[in-house]
Order: sequence, then structure tokens, then C-alpha cells
Amino acid sequence: MVTTASTPPAYTVVPFVALLLAIAVCPLWAPHWWESNRNKLLVSAGLGLPILVLYLARRPAALSAMAEEYVSFILLLAGLYVISGGILLRGDLPATPFTNTAFLALGSVLASLVGTTGASMLLIRPLLQTNRERTHVRHTVIFFIFLVSNIGGMLTPLGDPPLFLGYLQGVPFTWTLQLWAPWALQVSVLLALYFVWDTRQYTHEPIAALRRDRAEVEPLRLRGALNVLGLGLVVLAVAFLRAPWREAGIMALAAVSLWRTPRAIRRANGFTAYPIVEVAVLFFGIFLTMIPALELLRVRGGELGVHEPWQFFWASGLVSSFLDNAPTYLTFLALGQGLGLAREVVGVPHAILVAISVGAVSMGANSYIGNAPNFMVKAIAEEQGVKMPSFFGYMLYSGAVLIPLFAIVTVVFFR
Repeated sequence: MVTTASTPPAYTVVPFVALLLAIAVCPLWAPHWWESNRNKLLVSAGLGLPILVLYLARRPAALSAMAEEYVSFILLLAGLYVISGGILLRGDLPATPFTNTAFLALGSVLASLVGTTGASMLLIRPLLQTNRERTHVRHTVIFFIFLVSNIGGMLTPLGDPPLFLGYLQGVPFTWTLQLWAPWALQVSVLLALYFVWDTRQYTHEPIAALRRDRAEVEPLRLRGALNVLGLGLVVLAVAFLRAPWREAGIMALAAVSLWRTPRAIRRANGFTAYPIVEVAVLFFGIFLTMIPALELLRVRGGELGVHEPWQFFWASGLVSSFLDNAPTYLTFLALGQGLGLAREVVGVPHAILVAISVGAVSMGANSYIGNAPNFMVKAIAEEQGVKMPSFFGYMLYSGAVLIPLFAIVTVVFFR
């Protein structure tokens, strides 16, 4: 392969590929060892170090630009995580199909406002509490992952990490609102399918379970309401401020949340620093190692044979199913920029950016490792006594439900 001063050699993508494979495989092959954030940092920093040394010597400006994006990315996620962790929603409503569908619909909207992780952590416990008397709950958690932990977060850069990275790359804040049609189609189809499924399951519930469900009703109560205002201010900060004022504002709001929220609320939410530290250490390596991969794709992306919107939708989506969807989004964005087509939005045609965005966000629901909230929701459900399917068992559900839906999305929007 012939390279120029601005084109890194092909072997420099090896650390990036190795890190993504480690993120996908280690939770399955060495789950106990991988639980330690220290071990994640060892892997992340170890694979990132060669790229750090290479670019410090040859192109420090590329490192500086990526460092700015990394800091903005992590501070936004940390701010959303801290503030949403101070909101506690508790209650036990009658677990009818209508109630459960309303929960999923609410979560599908909230996911775009507070992020898929924030909406998932806010709603999964009250949903499980509402369904604690029922015996058939697994399908509800699975559809929750489909809708709240993934597809719902499509309408703003706050909704899902890939879209915020796109915003940092120059995609206008309100551009993602143009994804409303794919969002609405997928959400409405999944809600309708869930309602039919849950109605059928409801008729098979034991009479005693339904009596307990109707008897043990507790109204929904919201604690930590100040943090709802905080989330709204984060949205305004991201929409109207630029670095470094944006990051300063988000951190100030997070600090106020930590100061003013009673500790009992965070304890009830199971709030710890572990998840955000995990994201920070893994993305430290991801942001470093993907620098040469992105540069290669921008220069040589046209050679891969991916040119049409439907190809970008499926390629970005299927990769996002098993590798983290944030770097996947940037990878395919760089690929699109390397095609030399119309530079309508951040160097790519509008239709291709739509396809990448919808694919990366939606198909993160195809597996437990496609998006960060998926495993968190699974763990909380199992802690509450719900028997969740195995890794491949979950994929049977997602394959049967989501793949036909994505085929419809392809025909409607990308052909």
C-alpha cells in the first residue's frame, strides 16, 4: 500500500481493531477479569500507547483535536449520568398491557432528551416494580432494550453517543430532528407489536397474580425534581454554547446536582461512579486508536465498495450490533467523507448521514453488547428476578423482531 505523509500505513489500525474485539469478547470470555476498570484501563492504554507515541512524533495536531472531542464527549456523558442519577421514580401501577406500552412510549421520547442510558436507568426499576406480580416479564424487558435503550435516542445529539460525536464533528444540533420519520416508524411498529404480545401474555397470567397486581398499587412518585430542570439546562447548554463554556456549564450543573440531591435518592438508584469510569477508560483508548483508522477511511474509503445509503445503513448497523456504536458511527462517517460525493453535511450527502445515524443507533439493539445500556438493563432485571435470555438467546428475539423491521426501514427510506 502506498502512503503519503497524511495517510497512515494500514498496520496502524491494528490497535483499533484489537480494542474493539476486546470490548466485544472479554465480557464473554473473561467476565470476572473484565469487571475491573483497572483491567479495562490496562487494555485501553496499552493499545493506545503506540498510537500516542506515533502521533506525538509525527502529527501532534491530530492528537490535540481528538483530545478536545474526547473531553467534550466524556463530560457530557458524565453530566447526564450524574444528573439523571439524582432522579428517582417509584411506584407500582397495574401492570396492564396499556400501562406497560405507555412506559415504553414515554421512555422512547425521554431517550432523546436525557440519553438512552439516562432514560433506561430512570424507568427500568419502576417498570419492573409495576410488573413484579406478573409471571411473564421477559418480553417487556427485551422491548425496553429495543426502544428505550436504543431506538428512542435518535432525535437529538443527547440521545445516543454516536449522535453527539457527530455534533462534535460539525453536524448541526437540530439536524437529528430530521430523523423523526425513521424514529416514528420503528417506535410505532414496535409499540404496536409489543401491545399485541403483552396482551396475549396477560391472558395467560395466573388469576392470583392478576389479583395481587390490582391490589398492590402504589402511585408514581418523583423525587429529585430539581434534576429534571438540570437536564433541561444541559440540553440548552449543548444547543447554544460552544467549548469550553458548554463543558463548564455541564460540569457546574452536575456539581449542583451532587450537592443538592439527597444521598438516599442516589442510593435507591444504585448510583455509583463505576459505569462512567468504565466509559471514560474505554473511550480513552478508542479515541486514540481510531485516529489512523479514520484518516485511512477518509483517504481510501471509496475503495471499499460501500456507496449507497442502504449499504451504509446495514454496514454501520451490523457493525454497531457487536462493536460500540460510537466509534462505528465515526468510522462510517469517515468512509462517507472519502467517497468524494456531495458534501452536504460534514462532508457527506444528507442521505448517507441519515443512513449511518439510523443504522448505528437502531441496530445497537441487536445484541447485549451493541449499546452500553443493554447490559445494564439486563443486569438490573436479573437482579429483580427476571430470567433473561442468554447472549445468543437474546439475538433470537432481536433477529425475529428487529431484522424484518430494519428491512421495512430499508425499503421505505434507503432505496
